[in-house]
Formats: sequence, structure tokens, C-alpha cells
Amino acid sequence: MSGRETAEHPPAPAPAPARGSLSRDVVLAGAVELADRIGVDALTIRRLADQLGAKPMTIYHYVANKEDIIDGMVGRVFDEITRPPLDLPWKRAIRMRAESAREVLRRHPWAPPLMESRTNPDPSILGHHEAVLAVWFQAGFPLELIAHAGAVLDAYLYGFALQEAALPFGEREGDLSEIADQLITPMSPDEYPHMVRFAGEYVMQPDYDFGRSFDFGLDLILDGLEAALAR
Repeated sequence: MSGRETAEHPPAPAPAPARGSLSRDVVLAGAVELADRIGVDALTIRRLADQLGAKPMTIYHYVANKEDIIDGMVGRVFDEITRPPLDLPWKRAIRMRAESAREVLRRHPWAPPLMESRTNPDPSILGHHEAVLAVWFQAGFPLELIAHAGAVLDAYLYGFALQEAALPFGEREGDLSEIADQLITPMSPDEYPHMVRFAGEYVMQPDYDFGRSFDFGLDLILDGLEAALAR
């Protein structure tokens, strides 16, 4: 199975919760776990209720609707991301936050398109952004450069997460023989000489790791911001 719920293999019903055991936090935790398996688009109140072993109407005691659930789910994802500490140099602090975000978004591949889309952000979302802004201000970034830094870094983080989640080899970066047969072997060296060379001499090598590009790109952005700040 791909990790997605299917009609042939539905999840086993959860045991009925003890009376009074549900809470908003429990509901949101269940929603995140369910979205990790089936995606956020397939998440419904009924499926969430089945996940929690509760009745659908019971869920509405803790959340208003699906948008309220998603607001809370995104807040929980932000809570998992390390906030940049103020007691480190700004580049180290922002790198720590970026590396943490990459790992968190790999666990929650449904999240990147939703991270900055909330019109009713919960305190976890606001608190995270406040912590990031505090690093920029403490480092002496002017307002315009803060705006550019936030936009470029988040676009890079979320874009890389989306690309990484969509890779055809998924977690199997160390064994690309099957992907080579499917994608590369049919290519004509006469028609696509550069693609064949790049794939054969680099991508399909045993030590290839797509993730190395994340660190390379992050270095470019942080070095560029450092140069812009110096100017």
C-alpha cells in the first residue's frame, strides 16, 4: 500500500473513546494522523470520527467545521518546527529552523500548500512567525529585507518540500535501478544526450542524494541575505 486509505483496505475502526476523553487537542491530533495517511482533501468529519471512534456530531463539540480543523492542524505542524533561537547568530538560527521545517514537512506532505494560507491562524502559527521576525529584527535587518527574506525562504522551504514529496523514488533514493529502467532507459542518447549523461553519471549513482540540493540552496539564500544586509 502507498500509505493512502483504499476502499479495499479501510482503516480498522478505533476503539470507542472513554467518556470525556475527547478534546480539541485529541481531535486535531487525530486529524493530522489521518491526513498523513490519506491526504487533507480526503479528510472528512465522518472519517475523522471513525478514526477517533466517535460519532460525527460529537466532533462538532470541539471544532466548528473543516476549515477550523485545518487551522488547528497547520498550527500543530508549526509547533513541530523548531523556532529559531535568539541566542545564536542569525544564520545559524534560521538554518536550524529551515532544517527542522524540511523534516517536519516530510512527515506531513499535505501541509506545504496550507502553511501560509490560513485566514484565521491559531496562536501556534502566530507564535512561530513572531519568533522568526524576532531573529530578523535582532540582526538589524531593515523592514524591506525582512519581507524579502521571509518570502524567499518560505517559498524555498515549501517548494522543496512539495518537490521532494513528488519524487518518483520517494524514500528509495539509495536504490534507483527500477526508476532507471522506467524513466531513463527508454530515452534515446541521440535525442536526449544531456539528460542521459546527467542521469547515468550523477542521478543514478549509488551515493546520489536529492536532499543535498536542499543544503546547497539554503546556503545560497543565507549567503545572499548576508550580502544584502551588509549592503
